[in-house]
Amino acid sequence: MKKSEIISAIKSRLGISELNPMQLAVTSATESNILLLSPTGSGKTIAFAIAMLKAIGDPNGTVQAVVIAPSRELVIQIYDVIRPLAAGYKTVALYGGHRMSDEKSSIDGAVPDIVIATPGRLLDHLNRGYISLKGVYSLTFDEYDKSLELGFQDEIKKISRQLPRKISSTVLTSATILQEMPDFLNIKNIATIDFTDRTAQPKLRMQFVEVPSPERDKLSILADLLATFAADEKVIVFLNHRESVERTFTEMKRRKFPVGMYHGGLEQKDRELAVDLLNNGTTPILISTDLASRGLDIAQVEAVIHYHIPVKEEVYTHRNGRTARIDATGTVFVITSEGENIPEYMAFDRQFTPKPFEGTPLQSSFSTLYFSSGKKEKISRGDIAGFLIQKGNLQPAEIGKIVVKDHSAIAAIPRSLAKSVLSAITGQKIKGKSVKISIIKA
Repeated sequence: MKKSEIISAIKSRLGISELNPMQLAVTSATESNILLLSPTGSGKTIAFAIAMLKAIGDPNGTVQAVVIAPSRELVIQIYDVIRPLAAGYKTVALYGGHRMSDEKSSIDGAVPDIVIATPGRLLDHLNRGYISLKGVYSLTFDEYDKSLELGFQDEIKKISRQLPRKISSTVLTSATILQEMPDFLNIKNIATIDFTDRTAQPKLRMQFVEVPSPERDKLSILADLLATFAADEKVIVFLNHRESVERTFTEMKRRKFPVGMYHGGLEQKDRELAVDLLNNGTTPILISTDLASRGLDIAQVEAVIHYHIPVKEEVYTHRNGRTARIDATGTVFVITSEGENIPEYMAFDRQFTPKPFEGTPLQSSFSTLYFSSGKKEKISRGDIAGFLIQKGNLQPAEIGKIVVKDHSAIAAIPRSLAKSVLSAITGQKIKGKSVKISIIKA
């Protein structure tokens, strides 16, 4: 695609009026191989999409571009950005937790032009002979440093053996400077576009607050702190271990807080649902391990709470990157207890001691409806919105975020109207189809 066409597509299809400096730097780059260093939340997906679209030609019945990302969530996030930009090209997302049969049928219909995938699932398709990478012009490794942390180097090496020896464009992105370049990729003369120094800017929009806990067990002080937030403010609470996440989630739920839980031991569908319910406001408090610190598409988060002191500075930085994204402000709370060692990299603007909480927490303003059909049943977001307006007697402004998966969908609606809406739509058909509908018990 021509550069002017790409910029026009970004503005018209993503609703972005101007590219940021990092995106402009990639747009203007004349080098074919780029190492893009940028902090989380800086708009790097659009940046490497620009490099990718510049490198590929018209659809020709072969896979021309491959984007590899270390997590399913990141693959979905990238897909949601690239697909509208690449109108006219067939774009597919391949990741675990997704039915292999659905992915195969989407590939069988027509060879995709752009493949966005996790390393393991892409290798699975290659080993089964479902797709070929012999015609690839553009290769992107997003969050390459995290791929190494998660142990994907062997999969990436095997994938690289099935790529052409010469690729027109290769982009590696990372939030930190790479100690060494991957020797199994045939990359020569790579240009570095470094925006890591911009990490100081979000810090200027953050307040860093110490919350001293009078007890080593921080559950009570956490409840006191959570009670100070408004009903629909989004908060992520970070802990170091899965077991701690589950214990804290159970206790905050017992105290009637609208909480969700996120860690690597959960099934993929449960992790995706936790993020969706956070984004649509049904459970605006997410209790999580560091798995949620990177690679998730989460709308404005007002605050990050460090329940546990992070194991290293880099983890602290990534956790904090969940708030104060783009031009927003945010607050970082660190709960400390007597005897804990506070790392030198932590500096606080103030201390805060919340009042003891003894009442009933504010509930979120939204509930979520679950629909048992999705994209594969030809149900779209517009279909669900129209259905809720016509059959559920809702006004358009009362319908919140709608997310449609392959075989299911969810929609946020006002909590106060949830029962009456469910009563009105139960037994009604969507596009002539019978669909099971229920309220998700958050």
